[in-house]
Amino acid sequence: MRTSKFTPEQMVAICRQGESGVPVVEVCRQHGISEQTFYRWKKEYGSLQPDQARELKQLQEENARLKKLVAERDLEIEVMREVARKKW
Repeated sequence: MRTSKFTPEQMVAICRQGESGVPVVEVCRQHGISEQTFYRWKKEYGSLQPDQARELKQLQEENARLKKLVAERDLEIEVMREVARKKW
């Protein structure tokens, strides 16, 4: 997955700027993002404070890491079961 050049705090600030009355087209042009990106960020970060957005991002990364560990562990268990079946 491609990483964003914006931090979660910046994303929240851009969403707030759009809510403050500045036209969305203008906000997008200033920051070099598409309107689709703006509305996706607004849906995800619109109701959060900057520190909450940072914490959300960290939790998502941690969750992805843990899911990967579980998938690897399941694969190891399946391989061990396969080996055990062939031995007998």
